[in-house]
Formats: sequence, C-alpha cells, structure tokens
Amino acid sequence: MKCQKCPNAASLHITEILGEDHVEELHLCEVCAHKYLSEPQPKAAAKGSIRDDDLDGANRVCEACGIKFVDFRNTGRLGCPHDYEVFREELLQLLENIHGETRHCGKVPRRLPQCKQMQAELTQLRKQLSLAVHREAYEEAAQLRDRIRQLEEN
Repeated sequence: MKCQKCPNAASLHITEILGEDHVEELHLCEVCAHKYLSEPQPKAAAKGSIRDDDLDGANRVCEACGIKFVDFRNTGRLGCPHDYEVFREELLQLLENIHGETRHCGKVPRRLPQCKQMQAELTQLRKQLSLAVHREAYEEAAQLRDRIRQLEEN
C-alpha cells in the first residue's frame, strides 16, 4: 500500500473515528506519519476532515441490495454484483491505496506452457484416435489410446 501524501510505501495506518458512521483511514509512510502526528490538527479539520464528496460516497446506497459504502468498509463485503458499479470510484481508490494499481497483473504459473502444450497434444491424439477407429485401424487406435492414457497420468 502506498502513502496517501507521497509515493513511498505506507507503513502506518491510522483510523480516526469521527462519528458513529464516519471513519477516516490514513495510510502514511513514516515521514508523513511523523509530520501528521507532530503537527497540531485544526479542530475544524479534526471533526470535519471527511470531505463532502467522501460523505456522499459513504452515504451512497445500492438500490439493488440497500448496502452503504460505509457498511462495506465495516464488514469488508459487498452486498451484490451491482455494488461494483455503484461504488466504483471508492473501490478504485481503495484498490489503488492497497495495491498501488487498479488493474490486476497476476503471475503466470511456470508449468502453464507445458500444460497448454500437453492439452493441445491430447486434443490432437483424441482426433487421431477417432479417425483411426472410424477407419477401423484398431492397432493404431490402441497405440493412440495408450499414449493418451500415458499423458493423462502425467
């Protein structure tokens, strides 16, 4: 997760409870956290530090399931598939804070190329087996069957 004030990695996570349904989370690096904690915060900012657009997002309700974004933040679970569209902006911001990106770029398993190659070979062998049986070339079909079994065991 990256710091909300600078591009460094966040190492301190501060949760300020501003009201019953109003929570502000800060993700800061050590330097920014030290500045934040050492500088006195204005009283207006401490009580009303959630921006109006944050309040709108926290109070936005999904018409399909009735969940609020603040409910999602408290439970960690969305109510229905429509929530991804309703809370799109908030979720993108959350993903960027947590992962540093909004797109998933996962790793490819090392064995994937071998598996794909084996699957292609199995498909080709099964076609050849079907043709051999259709031509009544049973010896060839038996060899193909044995090769398919050998590949499937591995």
